[in-house]
Amino acid sequence: MVLSQCELTVLVTSTRSDSHNWNLVFLQLLIEELGHRVIGLGPCVPDDLLIEECRASRPDLVVMSSVNGHGYRDGLGAITRLRREPSLAELPVVIGGKLGVTGAPDTDAALGLLDAGFTAVFDDGNVAAFREFMTLLAGRLGQERDIARRNRVTA
Repeated sequence: MVLSQCELTVLVTSTRSDSHNWNLVFLQLLIEELGHRVIGLGPCVPDDLLIEECRASRPDLVVMSSVNGHGYRDGLGAITRLRREPSLAELPVVIGGKLGVTGAPDTDAALGLLDAGFTAVFDDGNVAAFREFMTLLAGRLGQERDIARRNRVTA
């Protein structure tokens, strides 16, 4: 079965304590290269601003990036707050980059983030896995939108 692709609206953000910019530029270019629209929030995004922007822009996906090694701590706080919001409870949210300060991938941290509500975790920036995730998500949402369109026409 071939999945119908669709353009996603992707909100790209850093964690609240991460002031790095180039990773966000890279993510924006990568996501645009894959054919999607990007809303960039920039560095050091407080959880309240993230939630406010998700409510206002209704993205198909949130991509959170961490370079400073505080991805686990900051990501855990952000996803916990975001999942408390009923209108955002099902929103796909992924995190990637440096999740801890040791510099080594941490399976326990990744599992903890998934358990807290992240849709996917890309420890240390696994770009190939992220591309695959984006392709699958665009296909799934494209298929759902095709079904919704057909149901409107026949209803």
